[in-house]
Amino acid sequence: MSAIITGEAVVLELRPASFAARSLGTAIDVLATLVVAVGLFLLLGALPFTLDSAAARATILLTIVTLFVIVPITVETLSRGKSLGKLVMGLRVVRDDGGSIRFRQALIRGILAVLEIYMTLGSVACLVSLFNDKSKRLGDMLAGTYAIRDRAPEHKPLQVSVAPALAQWAAVADIGRLPDPLARRISLFLRQGSAMAADSRFSLAVELASEASHHVAPLPAPGTPPDIFLATLIAERRDREFERMSAAAQRAEQVRGRLQRYGAGGKQAD
Repeated sequence: MSAIITGEAVVLELRPASFAARSLGTAIDVLATLVVAVGLFLLLGALPFTLDSAAARATILLTIVTLFVIVPITVETLSRGKSLGKLVMGLRVVRDDGGSIRFRQALIRGILAVLEIYMTLGSVACLVSLFNDKSKRLGDMLAGTYAIRDRAPEHKPLQVSVAPALAQWAAVADIGRLPDPLARRISLFLRQGSAMAADSRFSLAVELASEASHHVAPLPAPGTPPDIFLATLIAERRDREFERMSAAAQRAEQVRGRLQRYGAGGKQAD
């Protein structure tokens, strides 16, 4: 997960694409481009008129430049970082600050792609990406971009409830705001913990409970199973947040009603 702080002090947490996902997406783009190129050359060869050698070379050069440079740049610019391969793999190219790419970034990436991907058969792009934590290729480094996973996995609502043995503790505990990364790790543990080995599950639960304990006071009674503590913590946190939002909505509705009555009264006075 890549955290980016915008100028408005908003934290954007983006997931950089893996090397494998980027490689597959690029392979799809290259294959599609080659298929179209072969089709166009076959079509040109089947045309009834003939071209002299200079015109034929110019036509071939124009076709190659259009397919391998102009089309990818245009597609990435208009789609804000998408391509056929990225669409299939659920990826998108963004700037280092998390914003959508523009023509300048697409131009740099498109021109260098000819060198990285086609002229060197992808060897330069692979070597550079392997030694970069965001799987950037050379074009990304010069353009200030990288690929992110644009397609987030769907999760069913987390089903947790306050454990009866911890009900009294949950009612009086002072639960602070959990850091977002920690809250996500706890949520992921509660979703997938049942599929883990018992020792690994217990070890991870202890680690998460230890981190979460810094945001809770007082702590539950000694000997409380860490997974039960985590489930109760998340459930109580969710319930309190729901109550807070419900109360805020109710207050807003009351204010709206008063304003409407005030407006109706003002019209009657006129």
